[in-house]
Amino acid sequence: MADAVGWKRNLRKQLRQRNRVECEYFKELINNHNKIFEGVDSMRTQNVALQIQVERLKQENLDLNLKSETSSSGNGGGGKASNEKIQSLEQKLFKLQEELTEMHRRKGENAQQLIDVSHELQEKEKLLTSKDTKLTETLFQLDSLRNEMKHLEDSIIEKETAYQLLRDEHQALQLACTSAEEKLRVAKEENTELITRWMELKGKQAEFLNFDNEEYHKKQRAKLKQDLKEAAETHVDIKQPKIRPQRSGSQSMQICYQAIIPTHAHYKFDAHDGEVNAVRFTLSGRICATGGADRKIKLWEYGNGQLILKGSLMGSNAGVMCVDFDSQEHHVLGASNDFASRVWSIADHRLRHTLTGHSGKVLAAKFFGDASKVVSGSHDRTLKVWDLRSKACIRTIFAGSSCNDLVTSEAAGSTIISGHFDKKVRFFDTRSDTCGNEITLQGRVTSLDLSPDRTMLLSSTREDSLKVIDLRMNQVISTCCADGFHVGNDYSRAVFSPDGQYTLAGSQDGSVFIWNTATGKLETRLMKEHHSSVVAVAWQPSGAMVISCDRTKKAILWSDI
Repeated sequence: MADAVGWKRNLRKQLRQRNRVECEYFKELINNHNKIFEGVDSMRTQNVALQIQVERLKQENLDLNLKSETSSSGNGGGGKASNEKIQSLEQKLFKLQEELTEMHRRKGENAQQLIDVSHELQEKEKLLTSKDTKLTETLFQLDSLRNEMKHLEDSIIEKETAYQLLRDEHQALQLACTSAEEKLRVAKEENTELITRWMELKGKQAEFLNFDNEEYHKKQRAKLKQDLKEAAETHVDIKQPKIRPQRSGSQSMQICYQAIIPTHAHYKFDAHDGEVNAVRFTLSGRICATGGADRKIKLWEYGNGQLILKGSLMGSNAGVMCVDFDSQEHHVLGASNDFASRVWSIADHRLRHTLTGHSGKVLAAKFFGDASKVVSGSHDRTLKVWDLRSKACIRTIFAGSSCNDLVTSEAAGSTIISGHFDKKVRFFDTRSDTCGNEITLQGRVTSLDLSPDRTMLLSSTREDSLKVIDLRMNQVISTCCADGFHVGNDYSRAVFSPDGQYTLAGSQDGSVFIWNTATGKLETRLMKEHHSSVVAVAWQPSGAMVISCDRTKKAILWSDI
């Protein structure tokens, strides 16, 4: 009720204020308008009176003229007086005509003023109409705002009720949490006691095992001493075994005794319909996989000095950025720009697993441990470990920067090594939740590769150089660079040779560079075959051939033959 009375009072107040503001502009105008109308009416009355007077004077003048003519004919002496009277009447008539002219002029001015005032009045009426319209809109908006305010007040009441309910629930949960913490404390004390007892039993068991081991080692040393004594007394002739070449159908791992530095292009072919982003050989060197911007992974079989297309793996929705084989050569892994990684079987070319969960393009993926695990690195600054048996992500590692490449080193305790956009190489132990170590380089890391003995790490950076890092000392031991060598993009790949003596990388101008790992000296530069930036390179496990791929679908096999 009070709100309704207040609203009416406020409306009356606004109307009075509107009348006070808007009528002041028109009062003087209306007064002037009324005065002009009164002046026009008085002028019109005077004009009529003057016209009557003029007509009367004209009649008198006519009568006088008639009398003068009659008197002049009858009496010549009275003519002079009549002429004087006529002249005075004519002067009076002239003055009246001037007054009439002046009255007409003033009438015209008054009419013009009346027209001007009418125009001004029309403008004021238009302004008043617009003001009324605005006032109506304002009143409508005021009503809507009042309704909205009422809805908001109702919403506030509902939220306060919900807040009170949540606060009561929170207090109940706090009581339950306090009770659970008390139970947890008791359980921890019991657990500590059990661990203490268990450690005591383990200590006793360790002492017993140490005693048994000591006895066993004593017997072993005695036996070894006896065997060495007997071996020293025995003469043995050692014959050098012959190394047989591997059969083309064998899938066993090829052993490289010494890598051969290629000298010229042996075989050229179009690998994909667009940019070739990745290339990799199997451990046996029999099959090579390439991944391209045409969303395909192609499998090539090496034979008769060339690569023959074995099949195309479909299923990716964007360009493939990385490929990898498992150790048994049963599956091939591909990382794609569609935020996913996929696993295909080599035998039947069927898609087996699709690993989705990253929020950015996946630039690197490798088999981890056995063939049942995969680790992937993405542009979303995370690394994910996947279990292929459960087809789920079992761990997510926040790396802090976009991952451009990664490698896995089981010799270093199941370690994941990743290279990042922020110029850092990070080491993650799967048994720990934190980054174990990191090395800062001078440029963005584009690729990583481990030496065959897992003691050195090769890192390609955008400062146009390759860094060889000793993993035992965690420091750079050599730098490979040369005139004309420029890293083409953020995912350009560089690799070790199968014997670890050389490093291989492609340049932006289409050249392929090979350096000595130990000294960083340039061994050779392969030129004039690629016509665009070389993105990915790979060295055949036998060490006899090198393959390089560029951004215009070309792939080239290099050899010394």
